[in-house]
Amino acid sequence: MKSFLTIRDCTTDQLNELLTISHELKKLYKSGGRDLCLTGKSLAMLFEKTSLRTRVSFQLAMHDLGGIALYMKPDDIGVIGQREPAKDMARVLSRYVNGIMARTFAHQTLVELDRWADIPVINALSDWSHPCQAMADVMTIQEHLGELDGLKLAYVGDGNNVARSLAFAAGKFGMKYVVASPKGYELDAATFETVNQMRPGCAEQTNDPIAAVKGADVIYTDTWVSMGQEAEKEKRIRDFAGFAVDEKLMQHAPKAKVMHCLPAYRGYEISDGVAESPNSIIFDQAENRLHFQRGLLKKLMG
Repeated sequence: MKSFLTIRDCTTDQLNELLTISHELKKLYKSGGRDLCLTGKSLAMLFEKTSLRTRVSFQLAMHDLGGIALYMKPDDIGVIGQREPAKDMARVLSRYVNGIMARTFAHQTLVELDRWADIPVINALSDWSHPCQAMADVMTIQEHLGELDGLKLAYVGDGNNVARSLAFAAGKFGMKYVVASPKGYELDAATFETVNQMRPGCAEQTNDPIAAVKGADVIYTDTWVSMGQEAEKEKRIRDFAGFAVDEKLMQHAPKAKVMHCLPAYRGYEISDGVAESPNSIIFDQAENRLHFQRGLLKKLMG
């Protein structure tokens, strides 16, 4: 692996190796140990979008492994490719640092950075894909439910970058994946085609959230209004009526674990009661962003 841009382009063996390293490092750090494999190395963190979990987890992961992280906030770099071309940034940074992490709008920005960089490039989020989030989620599901193959994961909400990355993860690890979205907000057909080529019959789409969650081992949701969609907020709230993961929906899968990649807008895509319920593993998955990032950085830069 040179870079990590999308789960789709990784083999299952590569993904399992990342999970193994991440679990091992989590156990090590929880026991008070340290692995300073990135001593003397540096990571450029490029942010077009604001962040809490992504910034803190990557910055701490580099520190924990002995390296340093250089945070470049949106006001510093703007939209990559406007102030200066991505290919120029990639080649300059390749002579300064040992890795690039970018949180961008356009996925093509990451593709361009990776094309021109001589060092690893990590997708910390794009409008098309959020692989670090999905892999931390898989890590969390493993911890709570064990074997992934055959588990049912129901995603209720917008067919966005997180939904797509979870779809690719489901195909790689053999989970049954059902996405429930209102009409007009479905995950694209090309993603389902790709996933079902990986594992025939793995993924399906529905407009019925109740049908989606029946028999689910895990129910996942995300915000209905992602960054860049604020002008559509009122319309989206109306269109997503009936798609909240609340106590009423949970009656159809009372034992299912509940996940949300955060930030959560309680009272909209998830109720406060469900977010705080014993079923919720939301903060376990948030914590695992740090542990997975450590594993990923060790693999790519160690």
